[in-house]
Amino acid sequence: MTSWQIGMACNAVIMVAYFLITLAIVVPLAKSHQLRTNPLGAATGAIFFTCSVHHGAHALHMLLPTFGISDTQGLAMRTAWGWPLAIWDVVGALTAMYYWTLRRNYSSLMHGAQLFDDLRQRERQALELNDTVLQGLVVAKMALDLNQPGRSQEALTSSIAAASRIITDLLGSAESGHGLVRSAPAALDIPEPTTSPAETSTRE
Repeated sequence: MTSWQIGMACNAVIMVAYFLITLAIVVPLAKSHQLRTNPLGAATGAIFFTCSVHHGAHALHMLLPTFGISDTQGLAMRTAWGWPLAIWDVVGALTAMYYWTLRRNYSSLMHGAQLFDDLRQRERQALELNDTVLQGLVVAKMALDLNQPGRSQEALTSSIAAASRIITDLLGSAESGHGLVRSAPAALDIPEPTTSPAETSTRE
């Protein structure tokens, strides 16, 4: 096969793969009435659709002269389509096909608009984490102000347990977070304990 024939075939494969990806994104969004309310999902589908049309146009122009249809652009593309372009087309086609082999393991892309719903779910979990920790700290401080150390300890323990559970959900599972490390140590601004004048005079 010549370089342009390989390029034409690979562009056709890429066109089909990208179009199917477009359907996999847009159809669930349309069924769940999210095309207008989910701009990220709609834009992602639009990107794959335009890429599908782009590669399909390449393949079509190079194919038309085969049927005796005079297409100056197609003839020019055949001449210009050297081996470097053909090789990159092979890489693109293999990548597109590899994507579809992964869909069995990442089935969330196949059911509803789950890929984009996950982002919203994580935002809700992050807000829940913030509220849980904040409320627990408020209760603990109030208990300390009322000289109720037992209640303060219970509030802190409950808040830490809830935060740990939410963080585990954000990571997906405890195993998925294995090996993750902070970019920097936690910086806690803890003031030094102050000593009242009465305590100072007592010590002296």
